Amino acid sequence: MTYQTPMVSLQIPAPIYRRLRRAAELTYRSIEDVLATTVDAALPSAPDLPPDLADDLAAMAMFSDAALWAATESSLSAVEERRLRQLTHARGRRSVSAAESAELQRLLDAYDRSVLRRAKAFAILAQRGYELPDRPDFSPTADDDE
Repeated sequence: MTYQTPMVSLQIPAPIYRRLRRAAELTYRSIEDVLATTVDAALPSAPDLPPDLADDLAAMAMFSDAALWAATESSLSAVEERRLRQLTHARGRRSVSAAESAELQRLLDAYDRSVLRRAKAFAILAQRGYELPDRPDFSPTADDDE
């Protein structure tokens, strides 16, 4: 993580400094980077998102690389992805019931959340210097078994 900011001196308790130093050693990053990432995670800068989602996304900055790679996968199950496709297709062909509409909205919200988490994971991995796929697939799988 690179910041274009002025140098600031801080006094922090020794136990916190030791934890920062250990986290830096374990993640092969500088203490400054770990501290900046920690503060950034603690003070999310996404006021347009629901607080729980902003907090989830901010916390991802502290994920291990393996956890971030895992987060690049869709969090929707295959059943949810299939149902999302079915309901979206049905909505284009006919009026959907109130229950179907509510289910569709729930699935769309879950899908949006999944895409945001995946994008955030890719962004952090890129910041950490990883080579990313040219075109990550953010859409549900293409199986249309209706």
